[in-house]
Amino acid sequence: MKLDTRHKIYGHTIAEHIDTLPDELEVDAVGLWQIVPAGRDGFQLGSAELTEFIRQCILALLASGAKPVKGGGGTKFDWILQTHYGESDLEIANSIVSEWLETGAGDVSPGGMWFALPSPSVGFS
Repeated sequence: MKLDTRHKIYGHTIAEHIDTLPDELEVDAVGLWQIVPAGRDGFQLGSAELTEFIRQCILALLASGAKPVKGGGGTKFDWILQTHYGESDLEIANSIVSEWLETGAGDVSPGGMWFALPSPSVGFS
């Protein structure tokens, strides 16, 4: 994956995208549904490069303190911490990428995997 590849609309590089992606965590969770199309459509990455892009984005989010979560739904949207992906950041990232590949490596539903910072305003069940 060439880290200097530029986004076809916004012009930033892959390296810049990965480095700044965790900045959104202060405002909102980041969904896998956002990461996949950024790589596939925005940076026009093929399968192997897209897989590595997703892994690197997840690693950046985890390194910033985010945890893998899914929505709890209901009248109050609570995050449900997903602990079954492993212990280390690399193990978690690899498990999530493997799951994505096993389910067809397609676009992801907004109801799927997210990454959120633990905080008093974000309830992890």
